Amino acid sequence: MQIASLAATRVAQSPATAAVPLALAPKTGQLMESVAARGTQIYECRADAAATGGAKWVFVAPQADLYDRAGKPIGTHYEGPHWEAVDGSRITGKLEARAESSDRGEIPWLQLSARTVKGAGRFSQITSVRRVNTTGGAAPDRGCDTGAVGRIEAVPYTADYLLWS
Repeated sequence: MQIASLAATRVAQSPATAAVPLALAPKTGQLMESVAARGTQIYECRADAAATGGAKWVFVAPQADLYDRAGKPIGTHYEGPHWEAVDGSRITGKLEARAESSDRGEIPWLQLSARTVKGAGRFSQITSVRRVNTTGGAAPDRGCDTGAVGRIEAVPYTADYLLWS
């Protein structure tokens, strides 16, 4: 539960007021909820003739648990990208904009449009998702060459997801 509490504390501190680039502003809507994510970004070393060493790390999927502001588990975030609440409501995202992190080890902040793909419930009214306050999750530092093709690496990350309707 300590991990959940740390993630939730980050959300409670100020994700909605973080200095967010204008490119990531949702076009319309109201902030419905802030959730914290803690998990991994999964990468695979894949052959690429244009890359140094003949291969490069390619992002495959996220795998994270989601927590509300009180630190209570509320769902998961996984390949799609999907966000699924424990009540079964689920959204999928489509990338609209990104802002690269100045820290090489952090994944970018994102703005995604969302649509309900399953069920009524917690996520059924969400129309956009903003990922902010990222830590970690960038492609592995360790080498990826033809000898490592097929290797899978899970890189720890945290982020706040702001859910808009």
